Amino acid sequence: MSELFSLSATDLAALLCSRVCHDIISPVGAINNGLELLDEGGADEDAMALIRASAVNASARLQFARIAFGAAGSAGMQIDTGDAQSVATAFISNEKPDLEWHGARALLPKNQVKLLLNLLLVANSAIPRGGKLRVYLEDLDNAPAFRIAAEGPMLRVPPKFLELHSGSRPDEPIDAHSVQFYYTLLLARETGMTVNIRATAEEIILSARK
Repeated sequence: MSELFSLSATDLAALLCSRVCHDIISPVGAINNGLELLDEGGADEDAMALIRASAVNASARLQFARIAFGAAGSAGMQIDTGDAQSVATAFISNEKPDLEWHGARALLPKNQVKLLLNLLLVANSAIPRGGKLRVYLEDLDNAPAFRIAAEGPMLRVPPKFLELHSGSRPDEPIDAHSVQFYYTLLLARETGMTVNIRATAEEIILSARK
């Protein structure tokens, strides 16, 4: 992984906020639609089902964002990988792929866990039509390492992630759609972990280790 170019702290914060808003606006909008159905005297059962499902979706996305993008506690705090698995499972349940999680439960530095969840988002982006995501946590007691395998149709490493991973300054400015790729690599730099990409016709494997 080559050197990452610098994005200002204010730009990074604004773009991450935009990304989180983008992720939750759809389920929140669906909740509003359900409430409008109730106001108009629509089928109460259908409206409440829409509201419940959308509320669960919005909550899952916010819980995931809290760990993946947020401070998640005081400086130097550790995060339980079991909590990461829980929010990842809830988040991916509203996406197209199936998720498998392999590895023991452990307390890890928060930025390592944030990197893990962000790599999961990158892998999810690599299979836009769904498929399977397999997460492996390795050597957690000594030198934690992560490996995420993605399988599915239309398999492709997101081009913007490849561009940033190469160390190239992007031709177009980072926006709310691509900031998550930048943030993933920034977390790798902060944790001293190297992100590697291996892509074949059958799967894409993203790994991170020191």
